[in-house]
Amino acid sequence: MDISMNTTNNWQDQFQLDEGLIYLNHAAVSPWPRCAQDAVKAFADENSNYGSRNYLQWLETEQTLREQLAHLINAPSSSDIALLKNTSEALSVVAHGLDWQSGDNIVSSNEEFPSNRIVWQSLASQGVELRQAALCADESPEDALFALVDEHTRMIAISSVEYASGLKLDLQCIGEFCRQHEILFCVDAIQSIGALQFDVQACHIDFAMADGHKWMLGPEGLALFYVNSERLDALQLHQYGWHMTEDYLNFDNREWTVAESARRFECGSPNMLAIHALQASTALLLDIGMQEIEQRVNMNSRYLIDLIGKHKDLICITNTDQERLAGIVTFKHQAKDSHHLYSELMQAGVMCAYRGGGIRFSPHFYSSRETLDRGIAAVLK
Repeated sequence: MDISMNTTNNWQDQFQLDEGLIYLNHAAVSPWPRCAQDAVKAFADENSNYGSRNYLQWLETEQTLREQLAHLINAPSSSDIALLKNTSEALSVVAHGLDWQSGDNIVSSNEEFPSNRIVWQSLASQGVELRQAALCADESPEDALFALVDEHTRMIAISSVEYASGLKLDLQCIGEFCRQHEILFCVDAIQSIGALQFDVQACHIDFAMADGHKWMLGPEGLALFYVNSERLDALQLHQYGWHMTEDYLNFDNREWTVAESARRFECGSPNMLAIHALQASTALLLDIGMQEIEQRVNMNSRYLIDLIGKHKDLICITNTDQERLAGIVTFKHQAKDSHHLYSELMQAGVMCAYRGGGIRFSPHFYSSRETLDRGIAAVLK
């Protein structure tokens, strides 16, 4: 199956949203670009006409995706990448793979999405404490985290960008702190990969995970899971199957061994449909370049913040410091109940979210100024 693209010069044509929609909800679920749509259609046609005749080519697409994802996050090797169902599964692999001792603690924040809170709370039966920092309680969010660290801290587990407030954490600062104090560093990166440049090596990250259906512009049901190769053996396996063995295509092998790569966390058949879609959308992101995408995302965030600041009835919840910006801008209307306003906006075709007690707008790199203007106009209507 050959899905050819020349995306660098015509990426605007990749997005064909209904003209009646004002789409500002990429922090929830993103619309697919045309290349992902085409990949799914071609894969469906191929299956209908030929079944699995070209399965070996599908495996090549799977490997291409691993290589693309490794490049996207600057992982040392594609063998550091596992393809799991979602962020929650990857977090669970970490939480229930490590050998915890009673009295250990994990430092996180009080702004985490449930996936990055519940999984750590589930360790309470093993005597592991979850400490949740108030990120605005110190001179910096990072200092608020560090203040909760003691000699029993085994891990800092944090989101790269907080899902409700849109606050971007300084991962390099946290990673350096973790390295100096010999603490594990786990990052829920679902709100940054695909929108911002992300570097697991520069930030000394041990584990990172992200679903593909948000800023990576892919489908639900497929997630990136990065494991620092030095930490592979630290994670005990709780799921087993044919796909996680080293010689996984040798079905008659009775003396199997666990895969030497992060594929050891993939116990069964891969989601080939989603793999083809995410491979196409990831190719688009890499073709455009994450530096340009991040610049455009931050420009859109700044433009929204400036629009909000021009209207006395609107209050920005998101931290407006330039170094804290990501793709999320959350705000309140002083004269309108946020939940009611959210319902009105959705009925008017403004795709957004009700988060953190306010309205969350999350435009991507391709979102136009006209779209942002229309979104704010709908809020003020």
